[in-house]
Amino acid sequence: MTEWLKNYPKNSIIIKAYEFANKAHENEKRANGDPYIIHPLKVAETVYNWHFDESSIAAALLHDTLEDTPHSLKEIIKIFGQEIAFLVDGLTKLETVKYPGEETNVENLRKLIISFSKDLRVIIIKLADREHNMKTIQYLPPERQRQVAWETYEIYASLAHRLGMQNLAGELEDLAMPYLYSEEYEWLIDNVTELFEERQLYAERVKPEILKILKENNVEPVQIDSRAKRYASLYKKLLRYDMQLDKIYDLIALRIVVKSVEECYAALGIIHKYWQPLPSRIKDYIARPKPNGYRSIHTTVFCLDNKITEFQIRTLEMHEEAEMGIAAHWAYQQIKSSERHRRNWLGVQNRRELLWVEQLRNWQKNFSDKHNFLESLQGDFFKERIFVITPQNDVIDLPAGSTPVDFAYQIHSKIGDECVGAKINNKIVPLDYELHSGDLVEISTQHGKKPSADWLKFIKTALAKKRIKSFTKIQNRKLNKKTGIINLEFKITCEDRQGYLKDLTEVFDTAKINIEYLNSQTDQRHKFTSVTARCGVSSNFKLEKIILKLKKIPGTVEVSYKMNR
Repeated sequence: MTEWLKNYPKNSIIIKAYEFANKAHENEKRANGDPYIIHPLKVAETVYNWHFDESSIAAALLHDTLEDTPHSLKEIIKIFGQEIAFLVDGLTKLETVKYPGEETNVENLRKLIISFSKDLRVIIIKLADREHNMKTIQYLPPERQRQVAWETYEIYASLAHRLGMQNLAGELEDLAMPYLYSEEYEWLIDNVTELFEERQLYAERVKPEILKILKENNVEPVQIDSRAKRYASLYKKLLRYDMQLDKIYDLIALRIVVKSVEECYAALGIIHKYWQPLPSRIKDYIARPKPNGYRSIHTTVFCLDNKITEFQIRTLEMHEEAEMGIAAHWAYQQIKSSERHRRNWLGVQNRRELLWVEQLRNWQKNFSDKHNFLESLQGDFFKERIFVITPQNDVIDLPAGSTPVDFAYQIHSKIGDECVGAKINNKIVPLDYELHSGDLVEISTQHGKKPSADWLKFIKTALAKKRIKSFTKIQNRKLNKKTGIINLEFKITCEDRQGYLKDLTEVFDTAKINIEYLNSQTDQRHKFTSVTARCGVSSNFKLEKIILKLKKIPGTVEVSYKMNR
């Protein structure tokens, strides 16, 4: 039996779940040849180390029993109760949805969203599950490695980031990077390793110096340590600085953990007293936390030997939350309150930082098209976020770059449709104005007003785009019915090759057909591309002729179409 399990008595729900899972998986093996039970044990150990409740740990032990063994949900309910059964069911995969040349677990994501919007412990256990799976990804076939790595990098690491679990998000990205961006990863290993080692040695020299000056000024730190910037995070930052490593100041940052907020600001002042700060490099995330709840003070100074050095200053609670986000908040709730943990957990969901979870549940209902769902999920919920305020003091969570029109549609589709103007912080602004966190937004409407197709040029959210495109499509159909214009939508599957789209558009140009919409999506193996092209043609248009020309383009695999009058 694993060491941590020995902390529980033999009659506990944890031991009961372990014995049930052990028996259920007794004849199964992992891809690396290990007994299967090792996986649920590792997942449960992670959840245990995150200080979650017994129901979460039990669910982690049982999370694969419905999918991989003959046991049923009714059996789990009967033996372990409704709460644990709900968590296990929320973690059970659906069938994989297949697309031309690729596989994407879109419906699995939908189910996960619905489950964790009701109880965030579902996603916490799922993240622990994904972390362990990524540590054994090398035993999967190459195509499966790339798919799992892509899901991890784009979906699960982004979820961890949104939950404030920065350490886990960074680890997931680093585990996925070699399988998605192998050349870039190798470049980083070759070019950064020595810099890390050199800076780590320098950090070890700085630690006793900073400890000394803090103590001399009556600040006793809880701990001082250093952290190296993760490879995936570093690569993203390098892309913004033209791959120039000398412009990256936080390859290694020193972290100072103190007892109180007051000591955070005291430590900042002491550091600036001894070492000159760089202009515009002081970031106070305590006064103004990041959207995911991250709190800390960052400053960059000319330190020992006049070397540019970054310091991060925070309290112990901030440090725990920076590393573990919502998981740390759960642990604090457990300690501070004698109420039942279930009520505590539901209370966590009412935090301002997690309003996006409820928005995400409502948002996903609007997307029946699976490709648009996945694309919009990445854009609407996993990019940088802003928080704006309604006149009623409600906080609305939007993607960075959103406009008053995006805000209006987030409130209600009718408000979006009838939007004619906006005030930001009591000042009139154009509808394409870019919103910022903290903005007070007021929308002016006009009864009977209809949305404008011009809004598509500047809006950011998929929900607003979907609503406007739907309205525009209806209006175009009405117009085409009067003029005799036929709307055609072509679907072309082709080999993934450079120059194919140029050849395709030339076919339409030669036929004097204006393409109104063009979109392409390449599978994860970079073998096939699916192209969608929409256009309006007259009623005497020779359809067979254009189809024949499309099929003759080198690399075309299949051509289909649908027609709307």
